[in-house]
Amino acid sequence: MDDTRVVITGLGIVSPIGSDLDTFQDALFSGKSGIGPISLFDADVREPNSERHQFTTRIAGEVKDFDPNTISDRPQRLDRATQLAFSASDMALSDAGLTTSSIVPERTGVIVGTGIGDMNTIETGFENLAKGAVRRIRPTALPKVLPSSLPGNIAIRLGSRGVTMGISTACASSTHAIGESYWVIRRGDADIILSGGAEAAITPLTIGAFGAMRVLSRDNSLPSRASRPFDGQRDGFVMGEGAGLLVLESLKSAQKRGARIYAEILGYAATSDAFHATGMRADVAEYMRAMSQALEMAAIDRNDIDYINAHGSSTPMNDAAETRAIREVFGDRAYKIPVSATKSMTGHLLSAGAAIEVIATISSMERQCVHPTINHSKPDPDCDLDYVVEGSRKSRLDTALKNSFGMGGHNASLVLRRWTSN
Repeated sequence: MDDTRVVITGLGIVSPIGSDLDTFQDALFSGKSGIGPISLFDADVREPNSERHQFTTRIAGEVKDFDPNTISDRPQRLDRATQLAFSASDMALSDAGLTTSSIVPERTGVIVGTGIGDMNTIETGFENLAKGAVRRIRPTALPKVLPSSLPGNIAIRLGSRGVTMGISTACASSTHAIGESYWVIRRGDADIILSGGAEAAITPLTIGAFGAMRVLSRDNSLPSRASRPFDGQRDGFVMGEGAGLLVLESLKSAQKRGARIYAEILGYAATSDAFHATGMRADVAEYMRAMSQALEMAAIDRNDIDYINAHGSSTPMNDAAETRAIREVFGDRAYKIPVSATKSMTGHLLSAGAAIEVIATISSMERQCVHPTINHSKPDPDCDLDYVVEGSRKSRLDTALKNSFGMGGHNASLVLRRWTSN
């Protein structure tokens, strides 16, 4: 197992700032926001006999240029997250030079994270129950809402028969999916894993529930400015949707078929706060341990990290906690490491966010350019690192750290290295 190296050979993405890799990268490095008014449902509805809005948050990062009919002749049988994942998985496989006929089914797996299942189906089901129309519940309802259905559907589409599982750890889901895929390949149980995450939870119940928790930004007047990680005026995250899928492969497999290699996964670690359903530990000990253990597994010095792609959710507590954890792990050098938050442009894609942010990290290493953290205009004394707020910055990027911290205390970190044919 110790001799097995795991590399990334394919990238596929559907996001609020682009539904293919080139479009995504162009928007990413130019600092384009994908946040706008919600159009997937009527978020502008008022309370009865009042001018007050029912939804305190009416903005989100929606995927605008996606046609589900391009990925299935019966897309209505699939939830939107699966539709987005199909598109991203097709791109990732094509990018890796793989086809359904070229894979070895028994040596190919699918490990994908999704946090909230199909909320549209759940909400429609409750509406039918409230109306006494139980017989109107569709037979596809249960398969659509199970988080395990998403990887299962991808495996059916791909024809893979190796390890297939869904991982649901809130906002850390796709980091855990990629990390666990890394271990599956390292221990020899697969040669290729299609991994990442997908989410499509911009629905009345989800927006209403997160609004009730007071974790969403309420800056509805200027949507493109609402997601502002590490900024002194941040007031919550902005919901997003999308899918990021990556082809993970043993180095031996990739070299045997002459595949292009983007990056190598050097280390992965997962920890738990074991503290609170929604809150976080004040001492950030488990954030620190996730980063430290990932670095230890990677067998590199902390001084070797050239870049950190932060969780950077734009919530007051999380951004300050992540900043503190980075300072504790890296000491004085923390101030010399460029940090960026992809969510400033895409919003928070929940379980899909980290996969898309891994793609953003790989893109930054490939271009030797740190993508910006937009919407940062007011310093916060609790967030005092180098967040790359002036626009994209040219920089030598060989090794990067990616952090994810999910509600419920799910923490994960990955260490990635740019591939240089070594």
